[in-house]
Amino acid sequence: MIVRLAGGPLGGRELLTTPGPWAGDWLTAGDADWGLYVPVHCDSGTGVVLAEIRATAPRRR
Repeated sequence: MIVRLAGGPLGGRELLTTPGPWAGDWLTAGDADWGLYVPVHCDSGTGVVLAEIRATAPRRR
């Protein structure tokens, strides 16, 4: 799967991730409970996913 990042510190970059299709969830690093980009669109013809900046972090207890 190819992910195109829009906005933020990584805007304009493309990432090559897992060989499978996008599962429709947040993009995270491994099993992390935080993320910087959220997928907003998947081109059904190419499988390329567009992700926009939307930083999230776990809440402190």
